[in-house]
Amino acid sequence: MIAQVRSELARYLRTETFGGALLLIAAAGALIWVNSPWGASYTTMIDTKLAIPALHLDLTLADWTKDGLLAIFFFVAGLELKRELVVGELADRKRAALPIVAAFGGVLMPALIALGVGWGVDGMDRGWAIPVATDIAFALAVLAMTGSRIPASARVFLLSLAVVDDLIAIILIAVLFTTTVKMVWLLVAALCFALWSLGQWKRLGSPFLYIPLALVAWYALHEAGIHPTLAGVILGLLTRVRPDPEEDEHCVPAAKLEHFFQPISAAVCVPLFALFASGVTLDGKVFSQLFTNRMALAIVLGLLVGKTVGIFGFGWLAVRLGIAQKPDDLGYRDMFALSVLGAIGFTVSLLVAELALADVGDGSAVELAKAAVLLTSLAASLAGSALLLRRGRAHQARRDERALQISE
Repeated sequence: MIAQVRSELARYLRTETFGGALLLIAAAGALIWVNSPWGASYTTMIDTKLAIPALHLDLTLADWTKDGLLAIFFFVAGLELKRELVVGELADRKRAALPIVAAFGGVLMPALIALGVGWGVDGMDRGWAIPVATDIAFALAVLAMTGSRIPASARVFLLSLAVVDDLIAIILIAVLFTTTVKMVWLLVAALCFALWSLGQWKRLGSPFLYIPLALVAWYALHEAGIHPTLAGVILGLLTRVRPDPEEDEHCVPAAKLEHFFQPISAAVCVPLFALFASGVTLDGKVFSQLFTNRMALAIVLGLLVGKTVGIFGFGWLAVRLGIAQKPDDLGYRDMFALSVLGAIGFTVSLLVAELALADVGDGSAVELAKAAVLLTSLAASLAGSALLLRRGRAHQARRDERALQISE
């Protein structure tokens, strides 16, 4: 069982690494496109309507990426979290406590800093949530490229942290950006979730049951006034991950669904969202506002300072108080480097920026917030990479020293 879990984790990391590379390419492409002479065509593309009149859905292509494609991304995150909690590294209470407590710290501290810096600024009543999320694909891609020589437990810590972090973020999205709830549609969604859970309990495996339930649940939450990506998380958490006594691990519903949807999420959903969300006009005015505008400063400091201090500080405190157990091969300096990577916001931060600031002013607030997220995520990735390379050299030196002692 342990070997199987490690194999699944390795496959997940490989796919996320590939997806992270595509994400970077898509984001860079959007920035180049919108700041080129053909920038108007980018705006035309993201504002193109793709309506379904029969369902009263009148969404732009950009809306479909953040409401539809990201639901698949969060479904995979929900599956991964459920697997880790039930049969993975987080099944042990004390081992699970470390990334979970660190994730809560990585949400609380950025929110407090953003609120403190941006208090009273138009849009910050909900904009404080922009810096609370860590981007799974982006962070794991950076870790894979620069942290190959640090212990495998570091990857498990970062993955678990990011999944819990994003789960908290999507709950915040559901709470903060729901104005009026239509109870009838909410009950329809709840019924879909109950039927999904019943199907798992009864060991039903037909996609003709689950695909309609997933689509109806997504649509019901959309119509209820709740951000529909929450459907993905809930369905992932309701999916069975523990095999029956004579059942092969590969045949468990969560394993099959993750095997199918993970490449789609990493190679299609997240890069397309990045392409549609990262088109920010970068000029001298934007760069100057990053260091003078209080909202931009709230996001920058919330991510860089809040994430690093929150993740590392809460994790260190949990270990010192005996609440959590740190892997033997994971040092505090390793944790600090990973905490810096936690400041990579990107996907969910861009989503929250669009939701929180859509009605603020003429739209410039959204563009400025996105620029702050993009540039801060870049800074965090560079700083985290430098720290990981240094830690990798330290770990390699210890391995070489032990090998020399054994040979002697």
